[in-house]
Order: sequence, then C-alpha cells, then structure tokens
Amino acid sequence: MSSSQASKESPSNKVQGGVQSLEVGLTVLDVLIDHNEPMMLKEIAQAIDMHPAKVHRYLVSLIRKDYARQIEDGRYALGNRVNSLSYSGLNQNNLLEHLTRAATEIKDAMQCSVQIAKWFKDGPVVIQSVESDSPVSIITRIGSRMPLTTSATGRLFASLQDKSTIKALLNAEWLDADTNADLDLKWQHYEQLLNDIRSKGYATVTGDMLMGISAISLPISTLSNSAPENGAGQTQYAEYALTVIGTTEQLPETQDQRMVEAIQHIMRKHLPS
Repeated sequence: MSSSQASKESPSNKVQGGVQSLEVGLTVLDVLIDHNEPMMLKEIAQAIDMHPAKVHRYLVSLIRKDYARQIEDGRYALGNRVNSLSYSGLNQNNLLEHLTRAATEIKDAMQCSVQIAKWFKDGPVVIQSVESDSPVSIITRIGSRMPLTTSATGRLFASLQDKSTIKALLNAEWLDADTNADLDLKWQHYEQLLNDIRSKGYATVTGDMLMGISAISLPISTLSNSAPENGAGQTQYAEYALTVIGTTEQLPETQDQRMVEAIQHIMRKHLPS
C-alpha cells in the first residue's frame, strides 16, 4: 500500500458519520439559544427555512427532555436543562461576576436596588448589593441574613428547601416575634405561601419587611445531586437568588409577571449560554 493510499484511509481523514435527525434538532435548539427570548413557531421555522410542522415535531422532543418549553402565549423558550448546562461550567467567582453585571443593568433599567444572596445552613445571606441611584435609597448590607418569614429572598429559598431544613429556623423567627405564637398554625399558613411561590417560580413581598417597600426574588438554579429531592435523579437547586427591591410604586403587585419577565431577560443576557 502506498503512503498516499494510507493517508487517504487514515481515520483522521475520514468524515465521521452522524445522526442527521439529532443535528436538525440541535439546529432548532441553536435558534432558541441565539435568539435568547421566546419565539413563535413560525419565527423558528423561518430562521432555519423548515416547514413549521416539522419544526414542531423537534420542539416536542426538546420539550420532553426539558431543553425547551412552551409558555402560556404559545411561544417557545429555552428549558431548564439548557440553563443547568450553562451554570455547570462556571465556578462561583465567575457566576458572581455575571450576576453582578446583571444586577447593575437591572438597577439601571428599573431604578431599583438589587441584592444577590446565597443559601447557608443558617439561612440566606446577602453577598452582593447594588444600590439604586434614585432618591429613595434602600441599603442592604452585605453579610446580612435575610429572614425566611418576611423577606422575598428568605421566602424564595424556603420554598426550595426540605421542611426539616427550614422548620427550626422558622420556629426561631416566629418565637422571636411572638413568644406565644401558635407554631402549628403559623406553619400551615406558611406552607400555603410556599406552594404559591413554587407554582409561580418567584417570591414577592409588599410591606412585609419595611413599610412601603416591595421586593421580587428569583432563583439562580444549578443541578446538584445533593439537593433536596423532589423526584428521581438530579434536581434543580437554587444556591443563589437575585432580589430586586424598590418602592410599592416602582414594583406594583399588579405588574409582577411583567417585571419578572424583564428581570429574567436581563439575567439571560449576562449568564453564559
């Protein structure tokens, strides 16, 4: 065999085979990643010059594997698995840098203060704070532990923890506020609140911690084998939370969903995809 023939038959020079349907599915996913916000079916189809019915079949498969999701208005967006893959390659310092940049843009866009908190065994602690330039200044001290009962940050983290993890912390807060508190009744009401937070995916408060002050808290999720299990296999686990704090006029309850979507849009821009 000549050297030229050997070269032609070398594995390094062969075109490796692949799975065409997988490549097409990943092309559909790439469109959602590049666009980085919800899209209509026809928009995705136009982007890759494919019939909408065919694109829909691939989207169904991506949704089943949680790489995509369909929101209430019918548009398609990235699923939790894509976000989890994004965060898994980041160390904590890099993640905090990205979150701080996101917090700064949110502060500028909404004229509200923004805090980043991390979950510790004694509860959530503020690790970064970006203060608003507006006349009404709400200072959040780095190192402060946020209460589980009255802060949006605390409520969000509580909704993501096992009952055994938060029960003692909650009892201590309730008894500190009222030594005669009916702890069983308090817990019943609090469980209803946590269920509502879990269904929405974010937590809010209006005047619970400070009169006239509102807050919206969103999770920064990662995949963890050691996280509290809600089902089989790995679960979504939020070690960090980003919380926007402003006046009730800046963060009206009636506009919660719209503001959450605006915050998430900015977060997606700054967290690596």
